[in-house]
Amino acid sequence: MKNLILLGLFASLQIKGYSQGNDSRQNPNFVLIVADDLGFADLSLNGSQQIPTPNIDRLARSGVNCTEGYVSSPVCSPSRAGLLTGINQVKFGHDNNLGGNQKGFDPEFLGLPISEKTVADHLKSLGYTNGLIGKWHLGGKPHFHPLQRGFDEFWGYTGGGHDYFVAPPDGKGYKCPIECNYTEPAPLTYITDDVGTESVKFINRHKSDPFFLYAAFNAPHTPMQATEADLALFEHIDNSKRRTYAAMVHRLDVNVGRILDALEENGLRENTLVIFISDNGGPVNSNASVNAPYNGQKGILLEGGIHVPFILSWPQSLANNMTYPYPVSALDLTPTMVALGGGKVADVAFDGVNLIPYLRGEIKSRPHETLHWRFTISAAIREGKWKLIRLPDRLPLLFDLSKDVSEQQNESLNQLDVTKRLLRKLGTWDVSLPHPVFLEGAVWKARQLQLYDNKYQLVQPGK
Repeated sequence: MKNLILLGLFASLQIKGYSQGNDSRQNPNFVLIVADDLGFADLSLNGSQQIPTPNIDRLARSGVNCTEGYVSSPVCSPSRAGLLTGINQVKFGHDNNLGGNQKGFDPEFLGLPISEKTVADHLKSLGYTNGLIGKWHLGGKPHFHPLQRGFDEFWGYTGGGHDYFVAPPDGKGYKCPIECNYTEPAPLTYITDDVGTESVKFINRHKSDPFFLYAAFNAPHTPMQATEADLALFEHIDNSKRRTYAAMVHRLDVNVGRILDALEENGLRENTLVIFISDNGGPVNSNASVNAPYNGQKGILLEGGIHVPFILSWPQSLANNMTYPYPVSALDLTPTMVALGGGKVADVAFDGVNLIPYLRGEIKSRPHETLHWRFTISAAIREGKWKLIRLPDRLPLLFDLSKDVSEQQNESLNQLDVTKRLLRKLGTWDVSLPHPVFLEGAVWKARQLQLYDNKYQLVQPGK
C-alpha cells in the first residue's frame, strides 16, 4: 500500500511539473530560425558545391529534414503571417506583401490583423517567455508592434529589410534605427552577427525559463553586403553578386552554429525544438540565389518560390538524421509548438497540424492531402503528385511532381480530368476567402507575371 501511495505521489509530481513548465517539465523550449530569401540549392545539405553550411547541415543531422517543405506564400510578409499564426494568411486578408498604403484602403489595417493570435500569444498564455530578434515585417503601426503581439523582448526592426552595417539614429527605411526594449542597442557590427549575438544573450538570460526565441535573420536578403573576410572565402566565384551572396549565407550559417552552441553550453539542446526554414524561395533576379532543382523564384508559385529548406531538430524526442518525404507546411509550425507547449490545438481553427506524431511515425498518413496558395495574380493547389497553378493570361499549369520536380512539362491538356477537378477545388476554396485588407502597388502584378516566363537555373552550379 505504501508503494502505491509513493507511486501516486510521483505521478502527481510528474503531471504537475509538465503543466507548470518548471525545470522538471516535459515541454520543450523553442527556437525558430528563419532565413530571408534563401535559395533552396544554397545549402551543402541540399547539394551546394559552392557554399558550405556545416552548422545548418549539423542541425539536420540531429533531427528531421523535411524535403517536401513549403511556405504559404512566395514573399516575406504574408509568409510570416501564416508561419506565426498557423492559419493560411489569405483567410484573414493578408494576401499581399506590405508596402505603401493604396487608395481606398485604411492604413490602420496595414499589417497582421490584430484579430489573429500569434504563436507568441499562445505560448505566453502557457508560461513561455518570448523573444524576437531581427525582422518583423508584419506592420509598422503601434498596434501591430511585436511587443503587442505576444513577444516580451524585441531587438530588431519592423520593416522588410535592413542595411547590414549601419543604423543611424535618424535613419529611415533600410537604415532605420534598431529598436530594443531591454537594453540600449549598440551600434551594428554586421547585422547577421548582431542577430546571432542577441539570440545567444536571450538564451543565456532565459535558460531557467520555458522560452520561445524567434531568430529572424536578414540574410541573405538585399542589400548585398558582406564582410571583407567572408568575401575572401569565396574569391574563386567570378560573379560578384553570387560571391557576395555566398559570403552572406556563410555568415548566416556561422550564426546558426552560435545559437546551437549556446543551447548546448546551457544544457538545453536535448529538450529544445529548433526549427530552420526560409520565408520563401530565393529571388534569383536580385540576390543571385539558386533554387535548383526547382523552377521559379521568390514572388511566384512555381516550386522555386515556395519549396524551401525545412528542418526540425528535437534530440530528446525526434530521430537523428532522418528524412521526411511527405509535404509539410510552415502553417504546421505554430500548432506544433502550441501542442508541445501544453496548449489545446483543437480550440483554434489552425490550417496546420502538429507535425510531431507524423515525424515520429505515430501517424502513418500524410499531414496534408491538399495544400492551397493564393498570391495577388496567382493561385495554386497541390494534391498528391499533382500541382496546378492558375494565372490570368494563360491556360493552367499542371505538373506531375512525382516525375517532374522542375515543372518543365505542362500536363494541363493531356490530363483534362485532373485539370478540371483541381481548378474546381481551387476555385471553390478561392471564392470562400475574404477580400484582402491591404494591397501592394499594382506594378508588382506585372512583374510577378513576367517571372513565370523567365528561365531559371535547374542544376547546381559547380565549385
